[in-house]
Amino acid sequence: MTGSIYKRHHQFAGEDKDRLDDLQMMLDHPDIKAIFCARGGYGTIRLLSRIDLKGFAAHPKWVVGFSDITVLHAFLQMRIGLATIHAAMPYTFRDVTGREDPAVASLFRILKGEFPSYTIPAHYLNREGTGTGILLGGNLSLLCSLTGTPYQFPMREAVLFLEEVDEYLYHIDRMMQNLKLAGMLENLAGLVVGGLTDMHDNEVPFGMDAAEIIRSAVEEFDFPVCFDFPAGHIKENMAMVLGRQVSLIVNEEGSQLEYID
Repeated sequence: MTGSIYKRHHQFAGEDKDRLDDLQMMLDHPDIKAIFCARGGYGTIRLLSRIDLKGFAAHPKWVVGFSDITVLHAFLQMRIGLATIHAAMPYTFRDVTGREDPAVASLFRILKGEFPSYTIPAHYLNREGTGTGILLGGNLSLLCSLTGTPYQFPMREAVLFLEEVDEYLYHIDRMMQNLKLAGMLENLAGLVVGGLTDMHDNEVPFGMDAAEIIRSAVEEFDFPVCFDFPAGHIKENMAMVLGRQVSLIVNEEGSQLEYID
């Protein structure tokens, strides 16, 4: 059942209708238990207004992916409150050594019903504290693209996860200021920052790296902040369930992220 996966239309994997038809078929199918998005890039946001969720609501299933799939996670969580999996995709499986790879293994554990618990080493930018809330988020630029739409997350007492790749440092600052002005940062229960990969600076330096920019944007608030979480555009992209309650503990020894039944 390959559908239109090998089609091409300029920068997209087929025209919007091709990709929408494939996705809609899988969302509706009563026997499919999990949908693995093949890869990220750009284009999922173009489909949201035409997705019909009646069949999906009758036959819910896991949706797996990251990067551009952030908007699909947000769409499903905001429309029907369904948890989804932020994890490696088939396009990135080529970089791993098999199901024993930590990132892939973490995904299959979730698919088998085992929710993860993560311990992360201390980082000099961490802010200590404890927070409990729904884990939401994903790629920073995609979250910014959803501000002002029906799929913008209500962040009050949520634990926000952020990651990013291949951006200029001033873009990171602009996006963090966007979230701040949209009221998405001030009432968080916690912030978890994953991979900040392949960042770029201008000829005149911005003056801070990406992690420092994010830390500066939340300096006035008092929720715990964890950096270097192993998820995002990195090889060890550990799986997380978005849309479920978690506990975040940050202290001088490091950080712990655990799911709460």
